Amino acid sequence: MVAMYTVAGRQIGSHYLAIATLGATFGLPWLLTRGGSSKKSTTPPINASSKDEEKFIQ
Repeated sequence: MVAMYTVAGRQIGSHYLAIATLGATFGLPWLLTRGGSSKKSTTPPINASSKDEEKFIQ
């Protein structure tokens, strides 16, 4: 028989509490540290009228 605990007015088995605790302990940090998509910093287009002007802007 499993021990039952009252959580938020409901009876929850200890094995479900253990699974939830382990999931939160290891799952949340893994999800939060996976890293996001690396977006490249894009610069606005250079509308130069000549190559010399483009080199000066860069």
